[in-house]
Formats: sequence, structure tokens, C-alpha cells
Amino acid sequence: MEAWADMPWFPDFAGAVELARRQTRAAGHADPVGQYFTALNEGDTHVLDTVWPGEVVVYDPRAGEVRGHKQLRRFVRQNQAWLAERHARIETVAVTSVGGRAVVELLAHLAGDGRELAWPVAVVAESTDDRSVVFRTYCSQMPVDGQRHLRPPILEPGAARPGDVVGRYQAALEAGDADAIVNTFVSDGYFREPIGPHSIHTGTRELRSFFTRCFSAGGGIGLQHCAVTDDGVRCALEYNCVRWGSHHLQPQAGVGVYERGPDGLLAAARVYDDVESPAERP
Repeated sequence: MEAWADMPWFPDFAGAVELARRQTRAAGHADPVGQYFTALNEGDTHVLDTVWPGEVVVYDPRAGEVRGHKQLRRFVRQNQAWLAERHARIETVAVTSVGGRAVVELLAHLAGDGRELAWPVAVVAESTDDRSVVFRTYCSQMPVDGQRHLRPPILEPGAARPGDVVGRYQAALEAGDADAIVNTFVSDGYFREPIGPHSIHTGTRELRSFFTRCFSAGGGIGLQHCAVTDDGVRCALEYNCVRWGSHHLQPQAGVGVYERGPDGLLAAARVYDDVESPAERP
């Protein structure tokens, strides 16, 4: 042992383990949603446990609130089985990251019944320190099981308000002004509904038709603004939907991502929620 102590090149196993742990945590902090989906796909929470040794909370549309590492392990095992059953393949659409919050938009490609389904999902990862993290998942479950599911609020209304073209879009949405909301888009801009890529409305004509139909239930759509993540290109707004036209709704959680074009108008708007339009009701 004395000889080993005199050898400066002798490997420091404890130091190597700690270095590896720090490197894993650094990578996890840089891409928390990536680590989250790796855990879901592999059914293994080891990396999440290492990266976030404090509190981990998941708000999931199907499982509800998952809190703590024990519940997380059970949730991850169940999701891994569900995803494997459907031969899931995850495609990243866009990432909006500011400070301790990242919003990752995904398409989950699911196979079954001889067809492939593209399911839009958005995950928000928020960390207030380097030990704990909250994941909030937003999506419509209509593509998966053919039903709308009431999604209770996750966040309380906040004071943050989007500005520039996103603010004008939100004002037109609340007022139910189809012309004003169409004017916030570039000529070939698009709006994608939560139910999937097959429900995209592109260009001035399609957008005007879509929003006119949306506002046919007695006016605009009322949102409580909860949190804004804006990197200058994309603005992600987490909200609670409380009104559709003249119909007051039980508050329901969602997120919209608004992507600006080079001229400052909207090139795209993608929404992730399970809110049912009054026009869809029997």
C-alpha cells in the first residue's frame, strides 16, 4: 500500500467515478428532455437519478402527477412497455431554451394496426437548481385513443405576457378576429392542430378558413397565460384555456409554440392541448 501511495500515476478510482458522475450530470443539465426520453425508451432511470438527485416531478397527461424517484421508476417502466409495444420512434421538431427552462417539441412515431401514427408532443423541463427538475408534458390523446381528455391546470396564471407578433396573435385570438390573426402570419405560414401533422393549415386562405371556423362558436378563445419561454426565434406559451367563444370551459392546460420568420411575422404556430371545440361536441 505504501508503494502504491508513492505512485502518482496509480488510477484514482474514486476520483474517476466522481468525474464520470459530474460529466453525466453536466450532459443531463444540457439536455434534460433528451435524458428523460432516453429513460422512457430504455425503462431505466439511472441517468435521471444521477443527474437530478433531488426532487424529480413529472406532469403527464395519462399518468397525472409523478413525484419522487420511487414513483418515477414505476412510471418509466410502464411507459417503456407502452412505447415498446408501439415500436415508438422519437423525432425532435424544435427546441426553445432560456435559462433553466427548455421546451422540446417532438413527433412520436407509433406503429400499430398496419399503420404509423405521428403524435405531436411537447415537453417542458424546468429546473430552479442543479439538483431538481420538473417535466411537464403536453399533447392531445385524440391521435392515440380517439378521445379528448380533460387536462387540469398544471400552472397558475402568471404575469408574463408575450410581446411583438406573438402578443398580437394572442390579442386577436381572444377577440375572435380572424383577419387580425391571419395578418400575424407570413403568406405561407401554417398552424398545426394538436391532433397531428395531417391537420396543418397553410397559407392565407386556409388559415382564414380555419380561424373563421374556430371563432364560429360565439367569439374568440380565452387563455390564462402561465409561463413564457422566448429565445427570440420561438416563443412557447404555457396556458390554461378557460373560454371558447361564448362557452366557458373548465380550465385546461396546454402550450403553444410560435415561430417567427425573418420578417418578424409568424412562420408557424403549433399547439399542444386536448381542448375540445364546442363545434366538435355532439
